[in-house]
Amino acid sequence: MSERQLKVAFHTLGCKLNYSETSSISRIMEGKGFQKVSVNEKADIYVIHGCTVTEAADRKCRQVIKQTIRKSPDSFIIVAGCYAQMRYEEIAKIKGVDLVLGTNEKYDIPGFLEDIEKRPVPEIHNCERSELESFHSSYSIGDRTRAFLKIQDGCDYSCSYCTIPMARGKSRNQRISDCIEDAEKIAEKGIKEIVLTGVNIGDFGKSTGETFYELLKALITVKRIERYRLSSVEPNLLDDKIIDLVANNTKILPHFHIPLQSGSDRILALMRRRYKRDVFASRVKKIREQMPLAGIGADIITGFPGETEEDFRNSYNFLSSLDLSYLHVFRYSARKGTPAALMEGQTDSITKQRRSKKLHLLSDKKIKEFNEKCRGMSVKVLWETEERPGYIAGFTDNYIRVYKAYDRTLEGKITSHILRETDENGNFIL
Repeated sequence: MSERQLKVAFHTLGCKLNYSETSSISRIMEGKGFQKVSVNEKADIYVIHGCTVTEAADRKCRQVIKQTIRKSPDSFIIVAGCYAQMRYEEIAKIKGVDLVLGTNEKYDIPGFLEDIEKRPVPEIHNCERSELESFHSSYSIGDRTRAFLKIQDGCDYSCSYCTIPMARGKSRNQRISDCIEDAEKIAEKGIKEIVLTGVNIGDFGKSTGETFYELLKALITVKRIERYRLSSVEPNLLDDKIIDLVANNTKILPHFHIPLQSGSDRILALMRRRYKRDVFASRVKKIREQMPLAGIGADIITGFPGETEEDFRNSYNFLSSLDLSYLHVFRYSARKGTPAALMEGQTDSITKQRRSKKLHLLSDKKIKEFNEKCRGMSVKVLWETEERPGYIAGFTDNYIRVYKAYDRTLEGKITSHILRETDENGNFIL
């Protein structure tokens, strides 16, 4: 390796888990003598940490890789992560890529950089799915006002549309004591909010004989961390004890993101989900009984193979009937190697687009209704950064995005407010 300090830039795509891992990988590289720079700056090495959850995610990764190569054709280009694990042959065809590192290998990037001369053919290093057993501790620091703490990785579910178990392996986690140690390191940096992230965080404890509930009980004892936010928790894993704990502890924010995927039991069965829609409805009902103004979001996939107009109507009506705050809507994307990709009754793109639009409009309606219900509510806001000209954006504890006249001193701080005034789009202005 050159004696000159090499500059490395990271471009992360996809989920919060990827962001937590990129942050940890960047600290590893800085510890080895590399200088981290912005992805917009000229770098000797670019690391593109990709996502492969949908065809759109794959397409975005390819675009970023090609844009990076065009921008800096002489730089050493690394593609890593789930996209590299699953689509390495596809990546290897992109002229200008030098190194492709899978899910395990991305944590040892410095070990592959003794020589950063451009490669005529990309080097590919990725292990078999059966070898994806290690847990790599990760958390983000310095990238945002919130920290993403990885508590779990992999998935033992076998949903018929999903490649994540193939990309990340079986469900596993670090011990509660290690999570506490990571949280304390985050607290030392003055960060106020931690988002608990993973592939299936409700499955925490499977590899250590502990439970997600026990983890939450331990985390709230960490001083200087004021807020914990849960990322997505499967409805069958969101038990009453967890909901009761959130309701009775101010450190764990009243915000639940629960993947539904379909409001039709027939489609849920085809998806190989581990619950029926009544389980989801019971979780929403339980939360609302305990926390009437909690934020509750749901993931929904439309256009799954075999989804008839009746299935879609059942799903839409079910969602309409629930007291939700917002929806995350995804059009079904066929993934190579999954059972769903081979199912009969693949839905055409026009139908998926029409159904998606209808669900997005329903989500807009849910957001406005929830915001109106929260008008007059006293909230605590964690301020992030300038999101639109002249305004700083932040999130309330129950996950309402709010705005205030820009004040740089607010970044990373939590302040108390009452939700009163809204703009023409229904957003609260404080």
